[in-house]
Amino acid sequence: MLDQQTMMRSLRRVAAPLGLSLLFLLSLAAPRVRTQTTSNAVIESGKFRLHKFEQPIGEESYEIRREGDSLVVASNFLFTDRTRKVPLAATLRTRQDLTPESYEIKGSVSRFSTIDTAVEVKGTQASVRVDKDTRTMNVPARFFTISGYAPVATQMMLVRYMAGHNVKGALPVLPEGELTLEKRGRDVIKIGDKEIALDRYSLSGLIWGRESLWFDSSNQLIALVSVDAEFDHFEAVREGYEPALATFVTKAAADGMAALASLASRMSPATKGAMAITNATLIDGTGRSPVSDAVVVIEQGRITGAGARSQIKVPKGAKVLDARGGYVLPGLWDMHAHFEQVEWGPVYLAAGVTTVRDVGNEFEFITAVRDAIKSGQGLGPRMLLAGLVDGDAPGALGVNRASTAEEARAVVRRYHDAGFQQMKIYSSVKLDVVKAICEEAHSLGMTVTGHIPNGMNAFQGVEVGMDQINHVQYMSPVMRPKSYKPQANVPPPVVDVNSEEAQAAIRFFKEHGTVIDPTLSIFEWQFHPADVPFSQIEPGAAKLPRELVGAINNTGVPPAAVPRATEIMNQYTAIVGALHRAGVTIVAGTDQVVPGHSLHREIELYVKAGFTPMEAIQAATIVPARVMKVDKDLGTVEPGKIADLIILEANPLESISNIRRVRTVISGGHVYDCAQLWQSVGFKP
Repeated sequence: MLDQQTMMRSLRRVAAPLGLSLLFLLSLAAPRVRTQTTSNAVIESGKFRLHKFEQPIGEESYEIRREGDSLVVASNFLFTDRTRKVPLAATLRTRQDLTPESYEIKGSVSRFSTIDTAVEVKGTQASVRVDKDTRTMNVPARFFTISGYAPVATQMMLVRYMAGHNVKGALPVLPEGELTLEKRGRDVIKIGDKEIALDRYSLSGLIWGRESLWFDSSNQLIALVSVDAEFDHFEAVREGYEPALATFVTKAAADGMAALASLASRMSPATKGAMAITNATLIDGTGRSPVSDAVVVIEQGRITGAGARSQIKVPKGAKVLDARGGYVLPGLWDMHAHFEQVEWGPVYLAAGVTTVRDVGNEFEFITAVRDAIKSGQGLGPRMLLAGLVDGDAPGALGVNRASTAEEARAVVRRYHDAGFQQMKIYSSVKLDVVKAICEEAHSLGMTVTGHIPNGMNAFQGVEVGMDQINHVQYMSPVMRPKSYKPQANVPPPVVDVNSEEAQAAIRFFKEHGTVIDPTLSIFEWQFHPADVPFSQIEPGAAKLPRELVGAINNTGVPPAAVPRATEIMNQYTAIVGALHRAGVTIVAGTDQVVPGHSLHREIELYVKAGFTPMEAIQAATIVPARVMKVDKDLGTVEPGKIADLIILEANPLESISNIRRVRTVISGGHVYDCAQLWQSVGFKP
């Protein structure tokens, strides 16, 4: 009888012409694989550790068994995200060559979204059920069945199918869409004293954007770097490979940026010499009146002239960019970004956003992305970073934790040494630890922003050193009547911004120089009526890639909750208006929602709150530049500043919604057509 090793060598020689997947299904030498060939025998099993923001949150276990002439892949997937369980089960049945026969997936894919889908293939037709809707469709010669980023084992089988069938180009999948797999290279991963070579792939079309996957020489999936249904970082790593998680995250970011760098060079080839923007109206962001028939001159990535044509000398031989009667403004800022996929880079630029402040991310991912963009090896806005830190509560987020003053100082130093400008407090940090974080950050020249942790209020956060606060929701508790006492099942009273308590709170924030990024747009998304299409509120929701349509649009509150939700949204808007009128600094930020578009909505909501159009624009240009202490270089269109500009097709001072009509974006002197940028990541322009 042949020993296991000899048998494997023989099988590889026989199966090589047929593709890796057939070899893999015949027999596997990897641990946990069983080699029985009888009916119903388990021929493979494995386990993946699931992570969010690199924090271990759960597991997926799978097994593959034979049932007659079929193979059955059963997966059980479960993680706990901020105390909420996210369970999912899936069963994939295929022929021996991995062509799907049926697929069923049911459960949750995030804290807020569920899935219930089944596919049954019979001959050349398939019955597809998504929730309660069923349809029949023709089946192409080559196809696969998969729905979303999880479970991970289904993605493994997909790649094996594509390898075994030598699929080139896009592969149709059921219930909808098509996927593209690209081999991107080989990485050597170190686990202890062993070095293991893994093939790196990118998969596009399953989520919005691309995923990175690594396979070993036996065609086993080793690691996946993706995002979940909340667009948060998600990673799955096969048991035994967890020590390499940070390496996988870093390589995924670098590979994604490298792919975008080639796109950037095609969209905006390097130019030499000066460039002059002509035939424009200049709204320079300083608050001065617009200048008609203006010229802006750019040399070596900086503005050397900006003003009326009669006053600006255009260098001889300068390349002329005709604005065609458009409006030139400074590039926009998003002060509440979570840049969790490389695709956010083109999206931000397409929306006219040339600078973002990322307020909470994976350390390895965001530093790799920032550095790639800064060095010209990627595509995206310039990035300023706030390092996320949380406590040790069950609902804590991420892996950078601090429960003591000593741990607080250590985590601040780590972020400072990596070039972060700020610290970001999350929701379970204790008061004395917040104080230590602020003290250490201030001693190093950093500032502190973030949530107001559970058990604290905004006054306490500011008193121990927080310079800034994310989200308007933390304002209302300190503006309520002093007589208010929380009661179970009784909603708190609506804040009267003219009340003594509210006015005292506003004076407190003004006196302390507190900066607020309200993120009104994400609350509007959460609180809008579920029976009203979100695209009626946010037009960008009608331009989404297929992979984002459900996640963005299948949201809102049920009819019974609409009155209270509307009341809360109106309250938040009124608070922002009152803070602004009192001189409290407001900076525009979104916390994601509809990529790119929601910054425009945030600016619109500021006008609704009482800002003038110019003030709303400044909340997304010069004001954040001042807050982040880079206003010598950014924030306005003036000589000496970095050439971060946008060209609009209509005047935003006449209608603030014209801020959406971004035709051209210029980032550091590089010119991009916004329609091309949108299309490059699957959006409608």
